[in-house]
Amino acid sequence: MPKNLKGKVAVVTGAGRGIGRGIALLLAQEGASVVVNDLGCDVDGSGQEVRAADEVVDEIRAAGGTAVASHDSVADFAAAERIVATAVRELGRIDVLVNNAGILRDRMFFNMSEEEWDAVVGVHLKGSWNCTRHASRRMREQKSGRIISITSTSGLYGNAGQANYGAAKDGIAGLTRVVSRELGKYGITANAISPAAQTRMIATIPGMSVKPGDAKAPRRPRRPMVNDPEDIAPMVAYLATDAAANVNGQIFHVQSGMIARLSDPAPVRTMQKRERWTPAEVATIFPRTLGMDLVNPAPPRAKA
Repeated sequence: MPKNLKGKVAVVTGAGRGIGRGIALLLAQEGASVVVNDLGCDVDGSGQEVRAADEVVDEIRAAGGTAVASHDSVADFAAAERIVATAVRELGRIDVLVNNAGILRDRMFFNMSEEEWDAVVGVHLKGSWNCTRHASRRMREQKSGRIISITSTSGLYGNAGQANYGAAKDGIAGLTRVVSRELGKYGITANAISPAAQTRMIATIPGMSVKPGDAKAPRRPRRPMVNDPEDIAPMVAYLATDAAANVNGQIFHVQSGMIARLSDPAPVRTMQKRERWTPAEVATIFPRTLGMDLVNPAPPRAKA
């Protein structure tokens, strides 16, 4: 079996469980030496258990691979630098960065605290920036590198109860597009993946913890998530290879056996005139042009 990542060094954040664990294991199987980074915290970011990263390292080594553990927090700028430094010090370089670490503090926007906002944005968006910032300096020196970040449909499309998470994840998509343009000339690519997988984070999403047969189940329950966390890893492994050198600035959705490339934002319909529009003109023409077939994602409730 060919090892397409032989000789490469990868850093995978949040690699102690779920999607990150699956990515770390497959990258190692493909020949990469892996820094398994995980703070070992609970879903909400509380607590710390170093065993999460250590167990994945043990699993990789038992299979004949090379791996070292990192227990630093991606949300801290200096700690993120230590994560990258671990790869260089222990394994010689850094070729691949997978920004996967994340937490959840779900709450309706109007009840969300500043701390709940800052904590989630700090891990997902700032954490991705922190690690990318430090890794990119090393990658620029060696004129090569692969940066793969995890975004989410909660940000790309929106999901009630996840304003902090959705804003951070959509921010990661924007960060990816900018970084791809800034670093592409140095032989570095930046792409993002929006995954759909059954992990411990799913149970915290409003409506997902209720089983269809329960008394509190909604009349139209969500379709059960049956996708394994390991389903995401193959696309990450491909993007990490030299074969993906021209895949840059893209957002992909991965779900079970399906991989989709998502479109960049683009105009759907346009209305225009030579002069500036008046409010009355917009009100008259909008419903027959731009406003055609619009769907309100959350229409007002009917008054009792």
